[in-house]
Amino acid sequence: MNTATKLGVYALGLAVVFGGAAGAGKIVGPVGATADTGGHEGHGAHAAPAKAGGPIPGGLQVSQDGYTLSPQRTTFTPGELTDFRFTVNGPDGKPVTRFTPLHGKRLHLIIARRDLSGFQHLHPQEVGGGVWAVALVLPKAGTYRFFTDVHPEGAKQQLTLGTDIAAPGDFTPAPLPKAEPFARVDGYEVELVGSLVPGRTSKLTLWVSRNGESVTNIQPYLEAYGHLVALREGDMAYLHVHPDGEPGDGKTRPGPGITFYAEVPSAGAYRLYLDFQHEGKVRTAEFTVNAGTAGTPAKEPEEGHTHTH
Repeated sequence: MNTATKLGVYALGLAVVFGGAAGAGKIVGPVGATADTGGHEGHGAHAAPAKAGGPIPGGLQVSQDGYTLSPQRTTFTPGELTDFRFTVNGPDGKPVTRFTPLHGKRLHLIIARRDLSGFQHLHPQEVGGGVWAVALVLPKAGTYRFFTDVHPEGAKQQLTLGTDIAAPGDFTPAPLPKAEPFARVDGYEVELVGSLVPGRTSKLTLWVSRNGESVTNIQPYLEAYGHLVALREGDMAYLHVHPDGEPGDGKTRPGPGITFYAEVPSAGAYRLYLDFQHEGKVRTAEFTVNAGTAGTPAKEPEEGHTHTH
């Protein structure tokens, strides 16, 4: 699509694509994640290895196991700061008020436009009666997917629920950025080493540097040195994993490398978003990775390496 399209027409097409993708998810199995050391059981820990007939990938359903994500509004004015409120309703239809914390927060809200741009990782506040609130901006017109990572007390597993929110207006989908092993954000350079192999646990290490020097004092953020979200192109199947090891465990260094173990169920393009904190500010480095094709070499750079490109 080369020209701007009215959102309403585009959203209709998305509904068709999304419906088909959800069906495909039942066949290919979930987006899952494991770590060979068994370190974290945070976001994504409930996802099982991919197999035929497995559960639907995280984030493709607004309801799961009797729990439903219920937004109080489904449209935003693009570029305008807006109060967004929602509940997670339980099997009895009432808002849930008790949650098991996941990496220091009872609820995580992840947002991305359906072309995989506009990523946000937010932490709403409960304002009473199970209602969650956060002020946010959807910067451009489009359809956005809102994901909530939660573990209601009494639920048999952690849940990732998702729903679409519209920002009406003229909308031209952004092309997916090309796959390359480097990302730059706020003067930092992050190098991705490793590749995604469908159906197998893949090791990904992200190396953080600034001005050609390795960053060796990454700060803990939400009880980890980094958080990695992956979204699959097309249906936006969702995966949120945490790094191997944790701050204070006596063996995990605060950079420059942050290692993750992730498993994806199918070949195709994935957008990866790495949150890391340094000097008191959280930054997000973004990558496109093509699963099932040759990735960057498995050999990892030395801790003191610098980039020459």
